[in-house]
Amino acid sequence: MKITFKSLLAISIMTASLSLHAMENKLIVVTSFPKDLTKEFKSAFEKKNPGLQIEMLKKKTTAGIKYIQETASNNTSDLFWASAPDAFEVLKGDKLLAKYTSSAKGIPEKVGSYPINDPDGYYTGFAAAGYGIMWNTRYLKAKNIPVPAQWEDLTKAVYHNHVGMSAPSRSGTTHLTVEALLQGDGWDKGWAKWKEIAGNFNTVTARSFGVPDGVNSGSFGVGIVIDFFGLSSKGSGFPVDFTYPKTTALVPANIGLLNNAPHPQAAKAFIDFLLSDEGQSILLDKKIRRLPVNPETYAKAPAGFPNPFKDSSIGAAVNFDVILSKSRYNLVNSLFDVMITYRMDDLREATKAIQDAEAANGDSKMITQAKALIAAMPITEAEAADPEFAKIFKKKRKKATDKVTGRQAEVEQQWDTIVKANYAKALELANKSH
Repeated sequence: MKITFKSLLAISIMTASLSLHAMENKLIVVTSFPKDLTKEFKSAFEKKNPGLQIEMLKKKTTAGIKYIQETASNNTSDLFWASAPDAFEVLKGDKLLAKYTSSAKGIPEKVGSYPINDPDGYYTGFAAAGYGIMWNTRYLKAKNIPVPAQWEDLTKAVYHNHVGMSAPSRSGTTHLTVEALLQGDGWDKGWAKWKEIAGNFNTVTARSFGVPDGVNSGSFGVGIVIDFFGLSSKGSGFPVDFTYPKTTALVPANIGLLNNAPHPQAAKAFIDFLLSDEGQSILLDKKIRRLPVNPETYAKAPAGFPNPFKDSSIGAAVNFDVILSKSRYNLVNSLFDVMITYRMDDLREATKAIQDAEAANGDSKMITQAKALIAAMPITEAEAADPEFAKIFKKKRKKATDKVTGRQAEVEQQWDTIVKANYAKALELANKSH
């Protein structure tokens, strides 16, 4: 049989269509990532695979977990794509993820001190992320405020009313930021520092992206953010900069194949694409600016772009324990809301009174007592570690008006009574001290 050019062309077209058919023509991804990121990967993957369409179901991390849990018996989604590794641990624990190991080459076992992929093979790291501080350079210069470098800097009086952050109950990445400091400094010292910083807050935003938006626009000068918010804002031309404090975690952003995925071949191919040279390079886009997990990709990065494979100080101070974070996830979020989010005015007023007392060289003993009252915790770390107690906290708030019920409501009310009294007493002592 003579093989002509036409017959070769026909065979190659048939092979291509068979391969596409084997990979399916649809892919449904549950993701918390912003459109600036998802549209670039969607466009590039669809271009490589003509006829395939990706549907991105945009949900916050906690809402995405809930959606996957609720639809598990009749699953219509293929992939879960989000930053927080503890979210993937929840789905893994619920047996809602399927194992998949990509054949992609050149990816190390760890970034910083953290494994890039789930050791059991249920989810895959495609980018790394750290947590830190971004600031508006013009804002700080105009108000003669120093550039912050460490978390401790944000406790100083010069930052009062200039700092923004989102609540961990409304953002999975903010939860990791809170946990990183609790694990790095310890329970009591970590919470004391968060309350000192929060006493300088201008706002607690409803969504995580409200923080970079506020810094970019100059609504407030400093924001506590995941790194790519600061790096992408800078890359897009805003007058901002970003730094990693010493006490921060560096953890992978992940993707996981869902159990009973309707389009498993397309899902696996998408994971492989994220880890390919093309996929890793997309992370460097000025509107994305995430840290690739392939060290070779950094050769294409812009000048000054952080490289955790060369700068071993990023994330080195915290050996982040994702199981610990998962075990007290809702409890930590509830504590933050009770002590900070919903007592912001009381905390800010007491903090300002202490700062004024220190500036006036007030009675140091009374000032120390006032600080201790703010730092005081309504629960010990040992109590927080009790799995039976942690189970009480089920409600995930989306807004301040969301009501909690049952035992969680009772415990939160007890905490609030203690916290409110402590802040009031701290304010009184600070005012009396000078």
